[in-house]
Amino acid sequence: MADPYQSLTGTRVGKFVVQNLGLPDPTPLNRYRPGDPVLSGSFLVGGSGSLRQPVVAAIAAAGAEPVTAIEDDTRYAGLVFDASGIESGEQLIAILDFFAPAMRSLNRCPHLVVLGSTPSHAGSGSAHIAQRALEGFTRSLGKEVGRGGTVSLVYVAPGAEDRFASTLTFLLSPKSAYLSGQVVRVGADLDKADGAATEPDRPLDGKVALVTGAARGIGASIARTLHRDGATVIGLDVPRAGSRLQELMAELDGDSVLLDITAVDAPQRVTRAVEERHGGIDVVVHNAGITRDKRLANMSAYRWTSVIDVNLIAPHRLSAELLERGLIRRNGRIIGVASIAGIAGNAAQTNYATSKAGVIGLVDALTPLAAERQVTVNAVAPGFIESQMTARMPVVLREVGRRMNSMSQAGQPIDVAETVAWLADPASYGVTGNVVRVCGQSLLGA
Repeated sequence: MADPYQSLTGTRVGKFVVQNLGLPDPTPLNRYRPGDPVLSGSFLVGGSGSLRQPVVAAIAAAGAEPVTAIEDDTRYAGLVFDASGIESGEQLIAILDFFAPAMRSLNRCPHLVVLGSTPSHAGSGSAHIAQRALEGFTRSLGKEVGRGGTVSLVYVAPGAEDRFASTLTFLLSPKSAYLSGQVVRVGADLDKADGAATEPDRPLDGKVALVTGAARGIGASIARTLHRDGATVIGLDVPRAGSRLQELMAELDGDSVLLDITAVDAPQRVTRAVEERHGGIDVVVHNAGITRDKRLANMSAYRWTSVIDVNLIAPHRLSAELLERGLIRRNGRIIGVASIAGIAGNAAQTNYATSKAGVIGLVDALTPLAAERQVTVNAVAPGFIESQMTARMPVVLREVGRRMNSMSQAGQPIDVAETVAWLADPASYGVTGNVVRVCGQSLLGA
């Protein structure tokens, strides 16, 4: 859906009004388009920790230019600071020394990343405190950077120094255009993944991905993006969405499964279809979801249970069945779709917020169990994303929702899909147990 306000701010008159009234001025975001380089331009790299050289190598491998000293008249596509060696509050001044001089040398829509050591693994109390302080820095800088920029923090656990390249590349790329103010934890709990895909642009070649609620909206965008990256997609949706789903799967040369995922035998029917048609699966994306909004005083049992059944119980049952049957292959992925409503809450959405907070709980509960089978478990938590659901909102609420984030605009379904694709990438095997908000750094919630 078009954003009339953002269109207005792009005009000469609109710019004048925005500047003189101090209104939000959303910058059109740079998003990845197939065929574009994943990274381009110069990226300034600083810090003195053990991650600096892997950062330089990852940026160069992605086709961009890593620069290790600030240069006059150079505009940077992004900044990366290795703070993993900071061991005290006094040493935090190094962050200021790196970022402050470079902030006026950024291109439009820059991507800034801070790399730290997981606080719980810090060698001392002072180091733990200093590393935890990085979260306040990155979230605050995300609200300052402006011009469509993003800021993220990546904690790298000991032994995971060779596992963060896919995460760094994603966060520095236009694929993460609407992801800011986030903390990603990269660990060393799972075994090293098998060799990388032969085609870097198609990391999911030879993989099979199941996407629930795939017929339209965010689900359809996820299906298209995973297909773009090489996966064979199995789209699942309810029978009444059959024509849309089958049309999409024909476009993607994929496979369709039509059923109600809340049915008692749904997990068994899905696993049977997966096993018989594909022999197993590599990626499961629990996207299917519904809303039945009412204030709690007027909430019927049907509105409550239908939302909980679709959004929470069905993903839990299906994940458990696939894991128990051993149908998710080694280095597989389980990815849930939560919501910032599950973090911040929403009036008249107690049922929806409960279900989406439960998806976050599902990540917590399944992560150690899935790790025994070398499977990662993560979730994305979208904020205000342009969709058929948001298009039905009253106009005033819709406008407020669009502006209540650091980017002063709504996200697009592709923003969620790109985040799912990063988590699905075999090279992201160090990323598990994370809930990543795709919300333009929403002002709601933590």
